[in-house]
Amino acid sequence: MKKIKIGIVKEGKIPIDRRVPITPHQAQHIKESFHDVELVCQSSAIRCHNDVEYEQHGIKVVEEVDDCDVLLGVKEVQIKDLIEGKTYFFFSHTIKKQEYNRDLLRAILDKKIRLIDYECLTDVQGKRLIAFGRYAGIVGAYNGIYTYGKRYNLFDLRRAKDCFDLEDLKNEFAKVELPRVKIILTGGGRVAKGAMEVLNGMGIRKVAPSLFLNKDFDEAVYTQLNSRDYHNHKKGKEFSRNEFYANPENYEIDFHKYAEAADILIAGAFWDPSAPVLFTAHDVLQNDFNIKVIADITCDIEGSIPSTKQPSTIEDPIYDYNPSENKVEAPFTDEANISVMAVDNLPCELPRNASEDFGKELVNHVLPNLIYEDEEDVIKRATIAENGKLTERYNYLQDYVDGK
Repeated sequence: MKKIKIGIVKEGKIPIDRRVPITPHQAQHIKESFHDVELVCQSSAIRCHNDVEYEQHGIKVVEEVDDCDVLLGVKEVQIKDLIEGKTYFFFSHTIKKQEYNRDLLRAILDKKIRLIDYECLTDVQGKRLIAFGRYAGIVGAYNGIYTYGKRYNLFDLRRAKDCFDLEDLKNEFAKVELPRVKIILTGGGRVAKGAMEVLNGMGIRKVAPSLFLNKDFDEAVYTQLNSRDYHNHKKGKEFSRNEFYANPENYEIDFHKYAEAADILIAGAFWDPSAPVLFTAHDVLQNDFNIKVIADITCDIEGSIPSTKQPSTIEDPIYDYNPSENKVEAPFTDEANISVMAVDNLPCELPRNASEDFGKELVNHVLPNLIYEDEEDVIKRATIAENGKLTERYNYLQDYVDGK
């Protein structure tokens, strides 16, 4: 078998991303376990694992990766840095026809690059094999509680970005002393599970949705809502998960009763644009809308949550939403506003842990399919472009590429 040369590329997107697709320890494991693979690392000054760490694990650090067959990144590779004819792995953010990456996909096609998108790597049942969702949930929930504490001057937590790793972050949990607030967490996937790690770790009790609505508690509590809890079929039929995901337009929203009861919303549920929005700007103006802090982990701009009008940044994670004017203001400007945390790259705040989990999944579930036989079409299903053309599975992107 011909030897494959794989390169870990330096991240070039702004704001900077300190995550890595493969940690130094994992790179050493690849070198020792996959004898048909040569692995190098492109020099970078911003990674959470520096050049010396890779060298200490026997990985050669290089300035250029032009002689590699496969290039592994995390975020989108800048157009100027794309190398013609190579195979790239990264999150391309093109499969939903994101306007801001149209030129990136065009350049990939022009340069005859084989693009494999991490987001599209799935098993035969369609379940994603690799993701940063857990750490988005962990940091998102932590930032939500941080935001509530800041809004009401309750406690002083270190920022997640200033913690060395997850274990260091957990040291902050004991500082959290919440009043009798009610917290909603939406979603049931990796993001929600990560958020629950934080809420449970802070000693916040989980209660059923019915109790959340109908009972007063003498402590802070949270409830986890799945789609069936806040959607009703328009024709009065029983909720069907399969139907909801196939035809979300058949359902209408029933969220307002939770917004009346809750103080904090941590939004971790995937939202399809065909589905109803969680609530409207008009809903927020109602006197019984009680939510004061929203941690929008999903960060769908102008999506299911009207207060998420723009992403926030790791450096400035919070802004206020003024519902009367439907506009963004400086954080904690007015008690009538909603405080919004909508950082769109949350895992970057715990880059070492996020990279460790991500790399483990990449080594275990993806690389064998790349290096050996792709018997279950894992790589094939995730290949968006090859030889200057969109693959059959992603032909729907052609009008996007053409600017239509």
